[in-house]
Amino acid sequence: MARWSRHRLLLLLLRYLVVALGYHKVYGVSAPKDQVVTAIEYQEALLACKYPKKTLSSRLEWKKVGRSVSFVYYQQALQGDFKDRAEMIDFSIRIKNVTRSDAGQYRCEVSAPTEQGQNLEEDMVTLEVLVAPAVPSCEVPSSALRGTVVELRCQDKEGNPAPEYTWFKDGVRLLGNSKLGSQSTNSSYTVNSKSGTLQFNTISQLDSGEYSCEARNSVGYRRCPGKQMQVDDLNVGGITAAVVVVALVISICGLGVCYAQRKGYFSKESTFQKNSSASKATTMSENDFKHTKSFII
Repeated sequence: MARWSRHRLLLLLLRYLVVALGYHKVYGVSAPKDQVVTAIEYQEALLACKYPKKTLSSRLEWKKVGRSVSFVYYQQALQGDFKDRAEMIDFSIRIKNVTRSDAGQYRCEVSAPTEQGQNLEEDMVTLEVLVAPAVPSCEVPSSALRGTVVELRCQDKEGNPAPEYTWFKDGVRLLGNSKLGSQSTNSSYTVNSKSGTLQFNTISQLDSGEYSCEARNSVGYRRCPGKQMQVDDLNVGGITAAVVVVALVISICGLGVCYAQRKGYFSKESTFQKNSSASKATTMSENDFKHTKSFII
């Protein structure tokens, strides 16, 4: 019994010493509360840190978290390029000119001393930046053959959220189903508004025209300049005639070679070459003989 009383007395003395020496501990850490802030690029955004009340002893830090952690507000000053385009409103940050690179997660950390110890609270804020599409890249062939499969492509890489695509022919919108549009009753095509493709399963000459594509999301829209596509008919008769002409030319050349061989033009040419070679050899032999004879004399 005496041992238990002594142990209890020691615990009381230890607690008294801790309080007397002014030892503080972090007693309260609030769980981060996720907030989502949506802003349009080049407009304002407010990252709110929901802390009850700002006091002189409060210490505030803002950090952008992700693969690495960077300070946004530290030691009572904005950091980096936020110095020129942001301001503090109590514990919150007002970004005057939001850019797409600002998108990400931010953490607000507020610590303040209390009677029980050091209190720490955190808030998590996710900033989503909406971006209007740029002028889409449009791939339209300048020519195509009737009856073939032809695909036109349209793509934008900047819009957020991802844009949807609409194709136009000669300024008239092409619907997703060709059977629904009176302007394209003679066409058979498929429009994919998500991927931006316009595919003609069996293209015809009636599909010739100027094509343009529009990329649109909740922020804005842009359209590429129109490009002309000409659908040509496959001239089977012309191709057949060209093949026949080439075959006739080859046949005539072959007959000419055979005729020349029968008449002996190639053999006469070879006999003439042999005679000229023999005459050259005889002349050289007589000259050599004269030279030798004169040398002996």
